This record gives sequence, structure tokens and C-alpha cells, in this order.
Amino acid sequence: MFANCSPRQRRADKFLHNLDHLTERVGRHVPPIADIHYLRELPEGTFGRAWADHIDRHQLTPFPEGPRRKQLHDGIHVLTGYDIDAVGEAEVQAFLLGTEFKIANVLLLLGLLYFAPKDSQIRERLWRAYQRGRHSYFNADIWQPERLWFVSLEKVRRVYRV
Repeated sequence: MFANCSPRQRRADKFLHNLDHLTERVGRHVPPIADIHYLRELPEGTFGRAWADHIDRHQLTPFPEGPRRKQLHDGIHVLTGYDIDAVGEAEVQAFLLGTEFKIANVLLLLGLLYFAPKDSQIRERLWRAYQRGRHSYFNADIWQPERLWFVSLEKVRRVYRV
């Protein structure tokens, strides 16, 4: 898990590993939600297919276990269109912070900013992501993307005002 990475990346990986361990100990793990093989078979343009395409395009490994929010993380990238680099990940956390204040999102956002390039536009991008979350109808705690697999991605974005 930690081989061939920078000291910063090792610290980040260790932090996420410890977070997984903690959520498992407090009983937050749920059964698998998104079956990537099933999502790949959905029609082009659907939210579920867009999720699978996102996973494949970025050569990601889906989160097949763990807390619900972790398993749904890639779907939030699909919904918002934010990238998977440090800034994109920070934008996801700022968006989620805009939807509802959670200390976990603040901590993740601050941690991601440590890895993000020092760029004058980051503050503006994060503010836009936060405002986007504030004005959306999205709630990560009750979101059920599995009921939306067959809906077009554009319609899902309109429904949640994302």
C-alpha cells in the first residue's frame, strides 16, 4: 500500500487506512452499493454508465466496501464533474461542506490543501464549489444513487441543482 510513494502520499494513505479502520470499528460499513460490472452495461448517457466510465477513464478501483459515503465518493465526482487530483478532491469536500457542515469534510479539505499545488485560483475554486453545494438540493447522507442508475446524468444534475 505504501511502496513507491512520497512521504506525503504515505502519510495520506496511512490516514485514510486509519479512517477506514475506525469506521469499521464503529459499525459504519455497509454492503456493496455499486456493482461496476452492472454499471458498465447500462446505456450511454445514464448516470450509472457515467459512473462506470469515470472509474474506467481514470483507471480507478471502486470502493466495494466500507462506509456508504466512501462507496459513493466517485459518484459525487460524476455528479459534480470535479477532477480526481488534489484540487478536485478539495472541491468535492468544499461542495459537501456547502451542502452540510461536517467536521470530517473540514479535516479532509484541510488535508487535501496540503497536497494541492499552491495556486492563486484555488481559493476561488473552493469558494465556488462551496457555494454550489449551498445552492444544491444534494444531501450525501440520504442520497440513493442506486435508484438513479437509469436516469440521464443531466437529469440527475438538474434534480439536485448541481
